Amino acid sequence: MSARLRALTLAVLLLLLVPSIVQAAPAATPASAAVAVPGIPAFTVHNSGGGQNYTLTIQLLALMTAITLLPAALLMMTAFTRIIIVLSILRQAIGAGQSPPNQVLVGLALFLTLFVMSPVIDKVRTDAVAPYMAGSIDSSTALGRGVAPLKTFMLEQTRESDIAAFVRMSGGKGFSTPQEVPLTILAPAFVTSELKTAFQIGFLLFIPFVIIDLVVASVLMSMGMMMLSPVLISLPFKLMLFVLVDGWTLVMGSLASSFFH
Repeated sequence: MSARLRALTLAVLLLLLVPSIVQAAPAATPASAAVAVPGIPAFTVHNSGGGQNYTLTIQLLALMTAITLLPAALLMMTAFTRIIIVLSILRQAIGAGQSPPNQVLVGLALFLTLFVMSPVIDKVRTDAVAPYMAGSIDSSTALGRGVAPLKTFMLEQTRESDIAAFVRMSGGKGFSTPQEVPLTILAPAFVTSELKTAFQIGFLLFIPFVIIDLVVASVLMSMGMMMLSPVLISLPFKLMLFVLVDGWTLVMGSLASSFFH
């Protein structure tokens, strides 16, 4: 079951449970009409007249919005983009068709992304999620603390030239410190840098396999076997070379270490 289908199923179940929860809740005055959701503290907005708690419906709406944006954040603001592109280029370089299949590549990329992003996830949980669930900070403070480690990770992987290019396109004049760069500029600059880095790694991976193809094609041409496909002959040699050098371990290790330079 895909992630989008699971999110849709969860949304439908929650919406079906809303009437029963509201009917079971006791009548309350407007000042205390907020319904508490177990595990989800009520959102609070502080104004001149005091704090205001949002009701259950607004909490569910915010939760559904976060679930909708989660796939985009996973793809564009983490290590997933670089990893999945490199793995896809590697599969094309080997020339084994759809082997490994897309499901295996995506699963491998997700687990490697979790490995790379684990320090960031731990810091977000410690600084933002745990205090917010305990009720010691409000949602705006938790959001600011949670975004800070992610911005630090993205800034470390983003080229200054890419950030400067998007600053020029936005009409800005630059920022005094990297932490002042907003996510609206940092996110596209980060994705651009990740694409460039992924294609650079993919180029280096392609070279040995191209050499094998050229050697096999030259041998077949010299033997007069022009009707035989060079790809069919070179595929076993490429697979054997990749296995002998422990290629998957080298690729996974190189991808992971590229984020910790």
